[in-house]
Amino acid sequence: MVHIGNSWDQILGEEFKKPYYLNLREFLKKEYARYKVYPDMYHIFNALKHTPYESVKAVIIGQDPYHEPGQAHGLCFSVQKGTPLPPSLQNIYKELHDDLGCPISENGDLSCWAKQGVLLLNTSLTVRQGQANSHSGKGWELLTDEIIRKLNNAPQPIAFILWGSNARSKAQLITNPNHGIFQAPHPSPLSAYRGFFGCRHFSKVNSFLSQKGVEPIDWTVRDV
Repeated sequence: MVHIGNSWDQILGEEFKKPYYLNLREFLKKEYARYKVYPDMYHIFNALKHTPYESVKAVIIGQDPYHEPGQAHGLCFSVQKGTPLPPSLQNIYKELHDDLGCPISENGDLSCWAKQGVLLLNTSLTVRQGQANSHSGKGWELLTDEIIRKLNNAPQPIAFILWGSNARSKAQLITNPNHGIFQAPHPSPLSAYRGFFGCRHFSKVNSFLSQKGVEPIDWTVRDV
């Protein structure tokens, strides 16, 4: 069964025993046996492995993993080091530069954010090569919605960063007034100019955290 290696094991332990997850597990066994699926099966839960429940300061919610070789490694919007930056990540870096002056990195690995308490969570955690959303509706959404509910109940203040309609639909799960919700269009080239550029979420999140007495995030992308 699933072994994450930190507090998420206990928090989600009962979830991994439920029929929907057992069915999802059987589906994934067949998919990984027959097709090329991303990320590697050992990286599916990297977001949770890098960012324990009690360490979460912010959550960025993506849709599903990148579906081309060498990209996905279990963190939303992030790609493995040495992989060309996808357009959405290029736009995230542009907004980050315009907002906080952070240098635009050529490294697309956002593990440095995850290590600081930014949970980089996709709504669906796997995908078949070349087929976006191919694993949606298979059960992942039930699990990741429950993760958001668990975080909604967390005692520490959390900034939920919702980019795009899929992520923004999760706002209804966030009811704790101790948390902050930051919404904008998706950073995709198709929608970034509709309000993602200029949203200044990086500085706004840090302001929110500082006001709550929490150490802000160093958003500069660094090797870890």
